[in-house]
Order: sequence, then structure tokens, then C-alpha cells
Amino acid sequence: MSNQKMFPCGKSRREFVWEMGGGFAGLALANLLSSDGFSPNRARAAEATANPTAVKEPQFPARAKACIFLMMNGAPSQVDTFDYKPELEKFAGKQLPADKKFINSGGRRMGYLTPAWRKFRPGGESGLLVSDYFPKVREHADKLCVINSCHTDSHAHGSALVAMNTGKTLIGRPSLGSWSVYGLGSENESLPGYVVILDKRGGPIGGQPNWSSGFMPATYAGTLFRPVGDPILDLKGPGHISSAVQREQLDLLAKINQRHLDERPGGRELSARISSYELAYRMQSATPEAVDLSQENEQTLEMYGVGKKPTDEYGRNCLIARRLVERGVRFIQLYSGGGHLEETWDAHESIEKNHGRHGAEVDQPIAALLTDLKQRGLLDETLVVWGGEFGRMPFSEGKDAPGRNHNPYGFSMWLAGGGVKGGTTYGETDEFGFEAVKNKVHLHDLHATILHAMGLDHEMLSYFHQGREETLTDVGGHVIHDVFA
Repeated sequence: MSNQKMFPCGKSRREFVWEMGGGFAGLALANLLSSDGFSPNRARAAEATANPTAVKEPQFPARAKACIFLMMNGAPSQVDTFDYKPELEKFAGKQLPADKKFINSGGRRMGYLTPAWRKFRPGGESGLLVSDYFPKVREHADKLCVINSCHTDSHAHGSALVAMNTGKTLIGRPSLGSWSVYGLGSENESLPGYVVILDKRGGPIGGQPNWSSGFMPATYAGTLFRPVGDPILDLKGPGHISSAVQREQLDLLAKINQRHLDERPGGRELSARISSYELAYRMQSATPEAVDLSQENEQTLEMYGVGKKPTDEYGRNCLIARRLVERGVRFIQLYSGGGHLEETWDAHESIEKNHGRHGAEVDQPIAALLTDLKQRGLLDETLVVWGGEFGRMPFSEGKDAPGRNHNPYGFSMWLAGGGVKGGTTYGETDEFGFEAVKNKVHLHDLHATILHAMGLDHEMLSYFHQGREETLTDVGGHVIHDVFA
């Protein structure tokens, strides 16, 4: 990249510092190099201060320009959706083998091995097996790369959701969307680079830290679009002030703030505030247009299930996501499930009741999104990610119980578009779907892979904070190259 200094011999920061001395000597060297501007992201950070969301070139040729993350809040069951386990039928009613060690979430009862509640059927030319909870998504099997070996660090919804979004179970770190906009900027100066649309039933446990910019300037935080009504509250200016007067006020405020910034260089928060004022002004006209579905024809609205139950809400959100991608928004996250327990995918009570309900809400809209992106030539440059914060156990919650408990040891997610190799699976869980055993994918690996698809190196994309170059994965992940075509 023209605006970044690269390490010798193409080595990562971790490799270079280690070879130059490692330990405390290596840390000292890294600090000196950083202070001299040698840190690979120092130029990028300085550039961000001047215009935080200016478009930046990727660190290497990117497969995807944007990412749509379909977050199934509450954790879908992998053995009932995308990870077919015939052994569960063979050993139905038996206990999990004693060698499977696990932490039981919430002190809930451990029941018996339970087969999938709906049939799995092959889809597309690839024959990828997808359950009847997602019959329309199954029609797009040849676009999907299903990762069946995901695992994470927590069995509790709040911390696991924060980890899936930020890489750590503790709050206070930038989210994946924030890193994407920090690294690449936004192609539309009149819309946020990072948009989050929640379920009308409520937000996820943990709330705002899931789309926070953490220790980065607030410019990189996710902007919430409401699922019903005006997408953003207080977007319209005061009725007694004309647009021209408002423009003059902002120009004066920007002039005063810029004078303060010139006298005290390096004020990232002030720079971010100047940028946010300008963005808010431009959004007054750009946002209503971007979410105005009356511009779509009847065929498109029907395809997404808009205006019909139970698909109307998620259909609208998926259609808005496509419209935002068309307009250059970098990262969009759509939540399915809000509040707590059965209002989300948290199927303790009944897999069939819970997944039947939530699957029916999202299956058609997600399939329509894949169809629409493909028809418009956007799928190749848009990475679509589907999944929850963890999976569910292959056994029931007690005798004759139809629900399943939390499972952080092995679960499924899928990718589509953005150069992904469709009609494939990657990794495996054991014969029961309990834990990942082959080509295990930690959430850091998933994050590294998503950034890679967008042309960003998870080790080189860093932000200097409290004396340390911070990264999304804490240089602990590995890109899963096999998922790309």
C-alpha cells in the first residue's frame, strides 16, 4: 500500500518483532518503530484523524467491498439446521458418552441424544444438506460455504455475543464493523459506514457494546437503524431553522473546532465529532431515500416477503441492506431475535416451536437477499455471513424435553458471496455434533477470514491504544483460505 510502511521480507509484525529480539527487547523495538511511524497502520491512523471515514485502499486485492452479517441472536442449533448427524437417530435416547466433557450452562438438566427435529435434504448441484427450517435458503446451496467447526470462548449469551462481534468476551473493544470502516472507510459520505438494524422485539443481551467502536473514535461505531418507523430518531432538523441556516451554523462550528484542532493536533475525538456533525447533516436527505422501499417494484417486495407475515420485518431489513450496499455502506448487521429466551433463537423450551417460528421469519428474506444481490451483480463483491453466538447441544434438556442447551464447543455458520467457494462445507464436529474435531474455526479465525475477504490483514490492521498496537484478533487468528474459490 502507498500509505503504509510494510515490514521487511513481507513478514507480519509478530514475526518481525520476534526475529529482531523477541521478549522485552522486541517490545522496546516495536515501540521505537511505532514512534518513528514504522507501525504499518500509523499512516492510516493519522489519515483517519483528518477524515475518519475517507475511502482507503485495501491492504491487498479485496474479494468483497462490503459485508452483510445476518446475526441470529440466541444461537440456532447446528444439528437442526446445517450440520446433519445421522448418528443422533441411531443413538436417540442414549446419554452423551462420558468422555465428552462440557460446562452445562445455567445449571440446566442434561437429557438424551435427540435427532434433528426436521429432515435434512440436499440442495443445488452440490447436494449440500440443509434442513427443512431453511427450504428457500437450501435453493441457494451452491452459493453457501458452511463452516461446521466453529467454536467460541463463552457459553453465556451476553459475553458470547460481544465476543462474536468484537473478538473478546469483555466489553470495551471495537466491533468487527468498526474495524472494517476504520480500515477501508466508507464509499458514501452521506450515509454511515456501519449500520445495525435490530429486531423490533428488542436488542441483544449486552446492548450497545456489540456495535461499539470501543477505544476508537465514535465515528467508527455502528449506527442503529430502527426496524419500524423513522430509521433514525431526531434525524430531521428543527422546523424553525432552514437548511441554509443549519448549514451556516455547522460551517461556523466546524471552523471553531478546526482552529482548536490545529492548535492541538492529534485530537481524534474532536475530529470524529466534526465528522459526525457533517454526516448527520447529510444523512437528513440521504437516509430517508436509502430506506424508502416505495422505490422498489412489487415483484421485489413480494420476493422478500414484505407486507406479509411472518416475513415482513426481516424482509424489509434485508431489502434495506441491499439498498445500503448499493449506496456504498461498508458493513451492515441485521439481527433476528430480540429480547430474551424464546423471543430469540434461544430454544430451551422447544426446538420445533422456536426454530419453526424464527426460521419462517428469515428463510424467505435471506434467500431473496442472495437472489437480489446475484441478479444485480453485487454478490461477488458482498460477503454475506450467517450465524449466532454459539450453537446448541445434541441432547435434550431432560427426559422427553424438546429444547436444547447452549453449546460453545461446536456450531455452524455460513458464508456466501465475496469470493467464497459455494456448495461446500469446511470442518467437522464429532459424530453427534457436540464439538469441533476437524479444521476447528475459532471466532478469531472467522474474523480474520472476513477481514481477509475485504482486503485487510488482521495482523497488520492495528490501532494504537494505551501503548499497544491493538488488533481485532489480537494476532491470534488464522485466515481460512480454503473457503475461497
